[in-house]
Amino acid sequence: MQGPYTQQDGRRLFDEDRAAMLANPKLRAVYDEEAAKKELWLQLVEARMAAGLTQEQLAERLGISRSQVCRIERRGYDASSLTSLRRYVAALGEGFGIEVRVRGPQASAQKPSAVSSQEGMARLSGED
Repeated sequence: MQGPYTQQDGRRLFDEDRAAMLANPKLRAVYDEEAAKKELWLQLVEARMAAGLTQEQLAERLGISRSQVCRIERRGYDASSLTSLRRYVAALGEGFGIEVRVRGPQASAQKPSAVSSQEGMARLSGED
């Protein structure tokens, strides 16, 4: 291709490169893992904002520093424990919970079991 590239050309080249990368199973696995981290980070921030809380206010509820809340919400940070995530979500208040979804080819083959949100939260918190 000669001459300056247009925005359309750039988009087409990006889409072609992305499709080629995602066709490689090893690269696809890395991509999916990173996408899941981003999704979790984004969900935490959006949930806090939906609760009408600042990082400072959430930190007060959790009894931790604002920098620790910032670390939990940091893009790509994957060292949070399930306990930390449960505490974070509980501090948001009523109406928030943790949900696990199955993705990929296995998801269409498996039927989800009917578990109420109360029952699921009890399982996550270790209650029976």
